Amino acid sequence: MTGDVTTVWEVAVLDGGPADGLRMRVADRPGVVQVTCPCEVDGPSPGVRVDALYVYRRRPGVRGEPLRYGFDAASP
Repeated sequence: MTGDVTTVWEVAVLDGGPADGLRMRVADRPGVVQVTCPCEVDGPSPGVRVDALYVYRRRPGVRGEPLRYGFDAASP
């Protein structure tokens, strides 16, 4: 028999980059959060979608809510 698994949700805020100030809820304190933004594609592209990818890393030392994630300009 397995024990109850409880997901812990916490408020987080993104600092810097294209999603600066965005607030969200995250489960179980992930170390990295990815943000994608759709891009426009020129020309015929049936079934193709392009997204820009941005990486935010959890700031160490933040113990309570809101968690803080800083924009990582060097990733990916």
